Amino acid sequence: TLIFDGEKIPVTNTKKENELIIHFTEKIPANPGVKVIARVDVEKRKKTEVHHSATHLLHAALRKVLGNHVQQKGSLVNEEYLRFDFSHFSKVSNEEINRIESLINEKIRTDIPVNIREMPKEKAMALGAMALFGEKYGDKVRVVTMDESYSIELCGGTHVGRTGELGFFKIIGETAVGAGLRRIEALSGKAAEDFIQKEFDLLRVVRETLRNPKDLDKAIENLSAENSELKKQLEKAETIYLDSLVKDLSKEAEAIGEISFIGKQVEVKNANALKKLCFDLVHHFKGSAVVLLAAVIDQKPFIALGIDEELVKRKNLDASSIIKNEIASLIKGGGGGQKTLATAGGQDASKLSDVFEKMKSLLQQL
Repeated sequence: TLIFDGEKIPVTNTKKENELIIHFTEKIPANPGVKVIARVDVEKRKKTEVHHSATHLLHAALRKVLGNHVQQKGSLVNEEYLRFDFSHFSKVSNEEINRIESLINEKIRTDIPVNIREMPKEKAMALGAMALFGEKYGDKVRVVTMDESYSIELCGGTHVGRTGELGFFKIIGETAVGAGLRRIEALSGKAAEDFIQKEFDLLRVVRETLRNPKDLDKAIENLSAENSELKKQLEKAETIYLDSLVKDLSKEAEAIGEISFIGKQVEVKNANALKKLCFDLVHHFKGSAVVLLAAVIDQKPFIALGIDEELVKRKNLDASSIIKNEIASLIKGGGGGQKTLATAGGQDASKLSDVFEKMKSLLQQL
């Protein structure tokens, strides 16, 4: 925050131009000629320092664990977390992530002094300082060192005084962001502590839900196997139920000319089951069926319209067109599909009886 004679103006961004630090604000002060107080948010700055210094430790650890081909390709540090993009040809394995974290946390526990010096660029390069690819540097550079045998980088940012101030380091994500480009997201300091606490809280809930098993991995494995078996049994039961519905509904077909029409509201658990039931009923009649089924699922109406392929050709019918132009609007919805099978979803389940009457009226006009 910049304070001009009591007027507080937040700084939204800073950039370096021609060796000057430019402060960006949303407005110009009323009296820019007075003495200015520049006030830093100490808590926010401290958390940002932690993540910035952690980024240097991460960069060095990546090169030691993955290889010297690793180069920084992008970075973001703030008070909440750090993000680091780097060149690498494959996904970083869990074992490699563990090694990277272990190396960084070892450097944190060692409590290494963070040495910041300004020196000629040539001297910095001779020391083995890492420079960012594509970055322009002047004759004099700022060198940040965390153990000369571990991390020496050219950097103009804010840092902690000793690595012990980072407390703890934890990687929370590793993803691909392009060909040969990976991204790591990580936490350090209080943010890492809070993350670990949330993970342990979640683990405690899982343990309590599973009645505190001695072997949690085995308990979860058994639960997953049991869930898979129950799903198979449920699918089998649903198949038997739908088969029985096909038999029962086929007995209620109504003859409209040469067409066998079935228009019914049924109970199914999802729209896919409704669609399958409609498809099976159409094929049960082989050549003459028009089937319109409706169901209320999660308090919303769903409709499936099936027309036998031969009937589509003989009568020039189109289930998709009928759904879109004649049916869907009755339930305040929309839909579509193919000539032989189309579906719709809507908002008003009170008009389902009108849907069946509308379809019967259309068939009677053929």
